Amino acid sequence: MRSAFVKLLAASFLVFTAITLSAQDWAKAALEKSPRHREYVPLKRAGRTVQAFVVYPEVSNKAPVIVLIHEIFGLSDWAKLMADELAAKGYIVVAPDLLSGAGPNGGGTDAFSGQDQVTKAISGLSPEQVTADLDSAADYGKGLPAANGKIYVAGFCWGGGKTFGYATHRHDISAAFVFYGPSPQAADMKNITAPVYGFYAGNDARITSAVPATTEAMKAAGKTYDPVVYDGAGHGFMRAGQAPDASEANKKAYEEGLKRMLSIIGGNGSAATPGLAKPAPASRIGEGGATAIAGTSSTTMDCHDAADSTTHHMAALMKK
Repeated sequence: MRSAFVKLLAASFLVFTAITLSAQDWAKAALEKSPRHREYVPLKRAGRTVQAFVVYPEVSNKAPVIVLIHEIFGLSDWAKLMADELAAKGYIVVAPDLLSGAGPNGGGTDAFSGQDQVTKAISGLSPEQVTADLDSAADYGKGLPAANGKIYVAGFCWGGGKTFGYATHRHDISAAFVFYGPSPQAADMKNITAPVYGFYAGNDARITSAVPATTEAMKAAGKTYDPVVYDGAGHGFMRAGQAPDASEANKKAYEEGLKRMLSIIGGNGSAATPGLAKPAPASRIGEGGATAIAGTSSTTMDCHDAADSTTHHMAALMKK
C-alpha cells in the first residue's frame, strides 16, 4: 500500500512539475512572433560574465534604455516577452540573467530543471553580485550607439525589490519602476536620486501593507515616491494579467500598469524631476497609503503560483 502511495505521489509530482515548466508556453509563443531584433550579449566585468537578453525597438531615433530585472523565476520566457513588449513601445531593453554561471555546468536560468531550483538559486545570490551585474547591464545599455543616454530600471517581484535597492546605488538613472517588490532600509533611502514609482496589488498584503511606511520614510528622506495600488489584483499581475486565463482584475492591472509606466517615461524619454515625495491620498490600506485603483475581486497570486506550491507539497510528502 505504501509503495503504491509513493508511486502515486511521484506521478503527481511529475505532472505538477510539467505544468510548472509549461506554464509560460504562451509567453514563449508570443515572443517567437515578434519582428524585433533580439540577441544575447555576454557582459564582462571583473572576471565575471553575465548573459543579457537585449531587444531593440524599430525606431529611427536614438532610444532610452530600460534595464529589466526579472522575477524570482529568473530570466523566464515571460521576462523576455516583457522585454520585447517594452521594446515595441520604443525602448532598448537590457535584461540580464542574474543566474548566469549559477546553473548546472555553469549555465544560467535555462540550465535549471525546474522553477524550484531557480528560486533556490536566486535566493542564494549575494546582493553585491546582483548590484555589480546590474551595473554591467546599465553601463552596456548606456554605451550603445542607438541609446540616447537615458537609463530606467524596472523590476518585478524579487526584481521589484532589487530595483528599489538599485536606486539607492545608481545615481544616473532617470527613474525606477518597482512592481510589487519590497523597499530598502529607510536609512538607505537618503542615497536615492531618481524618482521611484510603485505598482502594487490590492490582494498582496505581504508587500502592499508596507507601502504606507515606505511612503512616510521616502517623504522624510525628501525623495519622490509615487505608489499606486491596483485594487483586486494579485501579486505578479504583470505576468498573470497577460496569461490566457487572466482574471479581469489582473488583466486591468497589467494594462493600467504598463500604460502608467510608459506615460511617466514619455515619448522623449524624460521622467518626472526628482523632488519631495508627493503626498498620496488616504486609501483603504491606511493614512499616507498609495492611491487605490478600483477593480474587481480576484484571488491573490504570489510569486510562487499554485503549481509551485503543490510541487513543494508533493516533494515534502515524498521525502517522508
